[in-house]
Amino acid sequence: MIRAKEVRIIDENKEQLGIKSIDEALTIAGDRGLDLVEIAPQAVPPVCRIMDYGKFLYELHKKAHEAKKHQKQIQVKEIKFRPKISIHDYNFKMRHIQRFLGEGNKVKITIMLRGRERAKPELGTQFLERVLEDTRDIAFKDGDVRRQSWAVSTLLSPVKSGGKDAKAKDTQGSPKKVQDNGEKEDSLQ
Repeated sequence: MIRAKEVRIIDENKEQLGIKSIDEALTIAGDRGLDLVEIAPQAVPPVCRIMDYGKFLYELHKKAHEAKKHQKQIQVKEIKFRPKISIHDYNFKMRHIQRFLGEGNKVKITIMLRGRERAKPELGTQFLERVLEDTRDIAFKDGDVRRQSWAVSTLLSPVKSGGKDAKAKDTQGSPKKVQDNGEKEDSLQ
C-alpha cells in the first residue's frame, strides 16, 4: 500500500539502511520475515520501518489502554427536587450535591412540577435560583436552564480548585498570619 518509488528504511534495531526502492525494501523485509510499515509518509522520501506489524498494533493498543486507565471519568449525577420540599429533605439533598461536586462530578439539578404546579413554571425557576445561590461557592451553572412542561433543569460543574493539598502547600503563610505571629512573639517576651 506504500505508493512511493523510493523509501528511507529503518530496520528492526532502529538502524538506518539508507534509501532503497520499494521493491528492495519489500524483499529485505520478506527475507527477515517481517513487514514494511510506512512511519512518516510526509517525509521526502517517506520513512518506512521493518517490523512485526501485528506486534506494533498490539503495543499501540496497549499504550492507548494505559492512557485511558489513568484518566478521571467525570459522571453526571442527577438530583431531583419538588418546589414544596421540606427543609430537612432540602438540606439532605444539598449535602449530596456538595459531595458529588467535591468528587469532581457534574450534577444535573431537576425541579419536577406536578399537577397545578405546571401552571406556574416560575416556581421551578425560583427554586432553581435558590439551589444555584446555595452552591455558588463550589459550582457554576454549565449551560442554559432547560424548561419542559413538567420540569426545570440545569447542569452544575465543580469550580476548579488548586487540588487536594493546595491549602497544605501554603508554606509562607499569608501576610496577616505572619503579622499575627510576630505580635504573639512580642507578647511572650
